[in-house]
Amino acid sequence: MLAYSSDRFVLPLPAGHRFPMEKYRLLREAVEAAGLAELEEPAAASDEELLRVHDEDYLDRVVRGTLTASEQRRIGFPWSPALIERSRRSVGATIAAARAALADGVSVNLAGGTHHAFADRGEGFCVFHDVAVAARALQIDGSARTVLVIDCDVHQGNGTAAIFRHDPTVFTLSVHGAGNFPYRKEAGDLDIAIPDGTGDDAYLDALDGALDDAFSRCAPEAVFYVAGADAYVGDRWGRLALTAAGLAQRDLLVLSRCRRRDLPVAVVMGGGYAPDPAVIAGLHLETVRLAAALAVDPDTSPAAGRG
Repeated sequence: MLAYSSDRFVLPLPAGHRFPMEKYRLLREAVEAAGLAELEEPAAASDEELLRVHDEDYLDRVVRGTLTASEQRRIGFPWSPALIERSRRSVGATIAAARAALADGVSVNLAGGTHHAFADRGEGFCVFHDVAVAARALQIDGSARTVLVIDCDVHQGNGTAAIFRHDPTVFTLSVHGAGNFPYRKEAGDLDIAIPDGTGDDAYLDALDGALDDAFSRCAPEAVFYVAGADAYVGDRWGRLALTAAGLAQRDLLVLSRCRRRDLPVAVVMGGGYAPDPAVIAGLHLETVRLAAALAVDPDTSPAAGRG
């Protein structure tokens, strides 16, 4: 399985900043040590690719560094040239993972999942919308006419819902915390709001039904899976109560459903905010491990009995 890493392009952050940038390096090192994937560094997403989703004025202001202080606060990162390069590389990694998944069944971006970026603005640590740009790349080159986005980050994919609201070629499923950011949700094709404190069994039951519903309503040719680690019980901001084993069952459920339908799946990491970055990297590592196993044999999943 191919996996794409952009952690060499580090975003400089002030001391004490709450975003755990270190998790990306730790995850890449763990994937290397475990021999789970062939790692490649992605090309940066081009202006042409980004403009298939983002407004020209927004892209221009991001690139030139003329975002207002308010816009930078909304994104959550201070502007720097490194921010642009890092953001372009993360989008490029999802484009590359999507194309690799078409050939191999599954591929992974060891970052990505920037689902709070809108066409005309960024927010919530998201500058450009990697999944949206990658979906358009597949559609433009004719690789996939219809796309399903399965978003299991604890925060609703509000940018995803807004970008594809009037687009019947992209079906958006978001399974997210009801009481979590963003507090003003956007209407996607299928939104499943999970109450605070929900644990493994109730969450998996809800996800199982949501996948049934989504696959009954769309016929995708490619899938993007946002595998956020922030539904974990130890996450600082997650407000749900999934164990590490529950997160693994979640990943198995999503990935096995897709692979049994012979659908290519590009997996992106999404959020994760446990106090220890090594814990976050460990949760993401299990997602990569499961994806790698299913790339070899789609029928190896213990979740294959569901759905």
